[in-house]
Amino acid sequence: MYSFASISSFSSLPPSSLAIARHVMPYPVGEHGIARYTMLHGPRQSRSRHPHHVISVQWRDLLSPHANTSLGRPIRVNINIDQDLKPCVEDERTIKLPKSYAMNGGDGNYSYAQNSSYQRGAVDAAKELIKEGVAAKLYIKQLSSSSSINPFCIADFGCSTGPNTLLAVQVILEAVEQKFKSEKPTAQLPEFQVFFNDHVLNDFNTLFQSLPPERRYRAAGVAGSFYGRVLPKASLHFAFSSSSLCWISELPEEILDSNSPAWNKGRIHYTGARKEVSEAYALQYAKDLEAFLHARAEELVGGGLMALLVPAVPNVMTSSETTIGTEIDLLGSCLMDMAKMGSFSEAKVDSFNLPLYFPPIEELEASIEANTSFSIERMEILNNPPKHVAMPSVRHRTLFFRACFEGLLENHFGSHIMDELFERYSKKVAESSFTMNPDNDKSIFMLVLLKRKSESSQNDSP
Repeated sequence: MYSFASISSFSSLPPSSLAIARHVMPYPVGEHGIARYTMLHGPRQSRSRHPHHVISVQWRDLLSPHANTSLGRPIRVNINIDQDLKPCVEDERTIKLPKSYAMNGGDGNYSYAQNSSYQRGAVDAAKELIKEGVAAKLYIKQLSSSSSINPFCIADFGCSTGPNTLLAVQVILEAVEQKFKSEKPTAQLPEFQVFFNDHVLNDFNTLFQSLPPERRYRAAGVAGSFYGRVLPKASLHFAFSSSSLCWISELPEEILDSNSPAWNKGRIHYTGARKEVSEAYALQYAKDLEAFLHARAEELVGGGLMALLVPAVPNVMTSSETTIGTEIDLLGSCLMDMAKMGSFSEAKVDSFNLPLYFPPIEELEASIEANTSFSIERMEILNNPPKHVAMPSVRHRTLFFRACFEGLLENHFGSHIMDELFERYSKKVAESSFTMNPDNDKSIFMLVLLKRKSESSQNDSP
């Protein structure tokens, strides 16, 4: 009995690893390097019913080409996979994966690609700051002394479907190219490898179909939670993440426990809830951020940089005092209204919470400083376009929420209620004097530029 998964979402990987991969999983790769997601179960072939479910095989974990690769004995691979498809082999590094969240795929009316202008505004606002950070803090000689910089590897963690990730990659690549030219004007530029990372349910097909045809980098999709390591150790030179570090890996158990003081009955978020609920979310966020930083510290080389664009709130405010908090409360009230009308039970609402947390600035800074692998090179509030500019109408706000949360809501309540739910939500937003008032928009993005310490300097840290 054997079971193999085909490689997905890769483009121009090193020839040796690609040869091994094709030998083990000999299925044709589609356009843009996206394989069809095919499973073999014993002698019978079956195809996943969900073509956007990505099966990612990390080529670094393949054994040597001389290993036994017969169908009777599969070589050992590390597979990140959707829960309805089971890997046939595991190794000692296998860990419990968190639940998978994904934005709406495709490029239709409800897609994230069409409804993420607010997030794009943060990337636009960070452009010059990222370029300045690369120019001042990225030392090519330091990188080349500790590792190979050809190819120069960049990764976007929480890339979603684009086009925001493509803009960010272009900004980073241009900044790094300029840095190479200034430090080594006579040397040839290195090749660039870009890894696009997101959950296994992410629509990598749409992302890869939108890659610029004349791009100056090789592209590979890496599916899996960024709260664990997804790339080889010390293989990365620049890490990036935008609008993703507000998602927690899992909900705190106590907020769903009716016997707990933190039970969040009748609400779908910590905004406006009792302090025990907020504290449970904050604790989970701190654990997740620690895990994220630990994983990136493993992947980044000494002297490598990481730029994070983190949704946050001012220190003097709570999320419930911002428009995002009010919007989430309105969505929760729509669900409770539908429960009272018999669309589903109130208990169904009690068992649903959004896995989002927006940290106060001081809390974010303290969590980062607790990790001794990085130094904070820059940390400031971005001057990104506010919501009433990026999303000026009720329709824009509704589509924004639907693109972000429909997958979670549909999984819990069913697809049949989505149109009614967001029609109700749209009406409540229109009636809310607080939500659409520009003066009440206090949401912020933080730019955090971190530098990976060398092993020697890390060991010298107190």
